[in-house]
Amino acid sequence: MTKEINEIIAAYKKATQKGMKTALATVVYVEGSSYRRPGARMLVEEDGRMTGVISGGCLEGDALRKALLAIHQDQNKLVTYNSMDEEDVEFGVQLGCNGIVHILFEPIDAADENNPIELLERSQLYRRETVLVTLFSLHNFHGHQPGTCFFLDQESSYSKLDEAGLKALVHEDASTVLNAGSSFIKEYSAFELTAFVELLQPSISLIIVGAGNDAFPLVEMTKVLGWQITVADGRSTHANAQRFPDVHQLLTGKPEEIFKQLAIDEWTVFLLMTHNYKYDLAMMKLLLQINCRYIGTLGPKKRLERMFDELKDEGITVTDEQRATIHGPIGLDIGAETAEEIALSVLAEIKAVFAERTGGFLKNRSVSIHTRNELELQKLSSNGR
Repeated sequence: MTKEINEIIAAYKKATQKGMKTALATVVYVEGSSYRRPGARMLVEEDGRMTGVISGGCLEGDALRKALLAIHQDQNKLVTYNSMDEEDVEFGVQLGCNGIVHILFEPIDAADENNPIELLERSQLYRRETVLVTLFSLHNFHGHQPGTCFFLDQESSYSKLDEAGLKALVHEDASTVLNAGSSFIKEYSAFELTAFVELLQPSISLIIVGAGNDAFPLVEMTKVLGWQITVADGRSTHANAQRFPDVHQLLTGKPEEIFKQLAIDEWTVFLLMTHNYKYDLAMMKLLLQINCRYIGTLGPKKRLERMFDELKDEGITVTDEQRATIHGPIGLDIGAETAEEIALSVLAEIKAVFAERTGGFLKNRSVSIHTRNELELQKLSSNGR
C-alpha cells in the first residue's frame, strides 16, 4: 500500500497549499469479507476530490458525505457499513461482500505537525518498518474516537495519548508488532477502545539487471505497482535516461561496480536478464554473498543449472536455502509469450513470494482469500491484560 500512501501524502500537500480542508478515511476493522482490509485509506478534500480507495467503489459515495461531515464538525467519526443484511436498507450502498466494514473518518488539522498524514509521511521517509496505532471505540460510536495517535520505528516514537496506562499498553503492542512483523487488532476493554496496530513496510525494490527492450514493460508495470526501480547494465548505450527516464536509479558498469552502488535490504529483489551469460553469472556470484529473498534469471532451466555447475567448479556451493530463493525460468506459468505477458508473470511471481502464496487460482483456494487471523479482534481483560 506504499503507492497509495504516497499518493495520499502528495494530494494532501497540494490541498493544503490551496488552503483546502481534508479528512482521512481509514478502514480500521473488518468482520467477514470485504474488498479492502484494515489499513486501506482515502483522502477526501472539501471540494469532493478523493485519493485512494476504501472499497471496490461501493462505499466511496457515502464515505465522501461522511468525510465532509467530519470536516464540517471537526470531529473524528467511526462509521460501520454492514453488508450482512441482504436488503442493505440501512446504508443503501449494496456492498455485496457479506461483511461488516468499520471506517474511521479523521479531519486533518494542517497546523498539527503530528496529524495522521504527517505520521504517514514520517513512515515513508526511510526504508524501514514502522508501526502506526489507530484507536477507535466500537462501544460508543458517538463518543470520543482518538484516531491515529501513536508512531513507532526502530529510531523514534511519538504518542498523542495522555493516559499513562493506555499509552504503556499501546507502546508495548506497537513494539510487539514491530518485532513480529505483522499487524493486529486489539480491544482494550478497560478503556472501551480498540486499537488497529498497523505495520507499514517499505515497497519492493526491483533491480533489473539488463536494459534490453524486454525491460520496458517490466519498468512500466512496476511503476503502476509503486515499487522502486533500478535498471543496471554493462552497456551505457542501453541503460541510460533516454531509454529509461522514470526509474529511480540507473547504473552502468561491470557487475562488481554496480553491486557496490546498490542499497540492498530485505525488500530488494533481482532480475538477471542481460542475455549475456557471463555477466549474469558474475552478478549471481555476488548475490550469493548476501541474503536475497528473490533472484530471478531469464532463460531456460538448463541455463541456470549450468550456472550452478560452473559455480561449483569454482568451489561455490549453492545451498538448498539459496536455491529456494532463485527462480529460473522466472515467472508464473500463465502461458506468457510476449515481453508484456512475461513481465506480468514475473511481477506476479515476485508478489506471490512476498505474500508467501503459491500463485494458483483463487477459485481453488479452500480458505479465505485474505489472511484474517492477525486482524481478528483480540480481546483483553478489563484490567488491560
